[in-house]
Amino acid sequence: MLQCIFLLSDSGEVMLEKQLTGHRVDRSICDWFWDHVISQGDSFKSQPVIASPTHYLFQVVREGITFLACTQVEMPPLMGIEFLCRVSDVLSDYLGGLNEDVIKDNFVIVYELLDEMIDNGFPLTTEANILREMIAPPNIVSKVLSVVTGNSSNVSDTLPGATGSCIPWRAAEPKYANNEVYVDLVEEMDAVINRDGALVKCEVYGEVRVNSHLSGLPDLTLSFANPSILDDVRFHPCVRFRPWESHQVLSFVPPDGEFKLMSYRIKKLKSTPLYVKPQLTSDAGKCRVNVLVGMRNDPGKTIDSITLEFHLPPCILSADLNSNHGTVNILGNKICSWTIGRIPKDKTPSLSGTLLLETELERLHVFPTFRVGFRIMGVALSGLQIDKLDLKTAPSRLYKGFRALTRAGEFEVRS
Repeated sequence: MLQCIFLLSDSGEVMLEKQLTGHRVDRSICDWFWDHVISQGDSFKSQPVIASPTHYLFQVVREGITFLACTQVEMPPLMGIEFLCRVSDVLSDYLGGLNEDVIKDNFVIVYELLDEMIDNGFPLTTEANILREMIAPPNIVSKVLSVVTGNSSNVSDTLPGATGSCIPWRAAEPKYANNEVYVDLVEEMDAVINRDGALVKCEVYGEVRVNSHLSGLPDLTLSFANPSILDDVRFHPCVRFRPWESHQVLSFVPPDGEFKLMSYRIKKLKSTPLYVKPQLTSDAGKCRVNVLVGMRNDPGKTIDSITLEFHLPPCILSADLNSNHGTVNILGNKICSWTIGRIPKDKTPSLSGTLLLETELERLHVFPTFRVGFRIMGVALSGLQIDKLDLKTAPSRLYKGFRALTRAGEFEVRS
């Protein structure tokens, strides 16, 4: 049972406080939490569960916003963490993103959503599709009406029928002229390459996202051609676990609209689509930089939106960098950003130039880490393949579609 939820900005300010039970949690717990964040840094913020002298704390950080929940009673820790993740996902969906200004401009809707999502410390309605029927998302018209009428509430007068159903994530008997269901495989590749060019780690975090507009109460089954490669799977509540456990088939009644059906991780991949070869040599107070970027393995589709970023070491006074393809910018926080786009066929993109060191330094002793970004449409680099999607009692006109997208996650090359 959760007793209180706080939303903290990236400076530690309490933007929102929601007391959930009769036991009031004092804000001093936030001061204790933030003092430890300042003293211990990222290592403290990476801990999802923290034991303070008076409370157990659960934290989830999204886009610089810290969702902090408190309790003094024994409870499953994953329930607290999962609920905070649901809150952040719902707020991001409702408000079109998460940042300090958006939270403060829409604090009434945030309070109304929390009222419906948790009751007396226990999670209640967490499905975004049902919440939309209960609380209207903010828009220009609703804001104008609230100013004119003085009524700022967005809560519906009627309770959605799905709240009393055994399938609370789906609206009651929706009807469509065109029945459509689309499945997207969205993957992020995390990789670490050491200074010798050897692959230290390469894995993929993926999500199966579904956009469903089906009439009635559809019953879907989704199967993969190679499900044995999946690790750390996590399902939407609509998925029946027993068919997956016995046959590795996803059987579910989908929510109406867009939702994340499952997430997964695939570990120990052997290669990456791109190579990055940095060379840094320094003497006499200068450092010469040369970076090559090219295609290591052809994925069969175009690799675009290629970017490379690295943070200039503090000892660098100035930088003169140029590239034979794309644009190079040095930002105010000493981050060098190289936007490549697509790799041309006639040349290998290269970045070269000189870094000027501080006067008392002869050589560079702190070498930067290069962060790589890219996007590949139409390919899942993990090799995961969808076999088929079946619908029991399919309507006469049913449209199905499949897409795949891979992009870079935490892709780092050390120099």
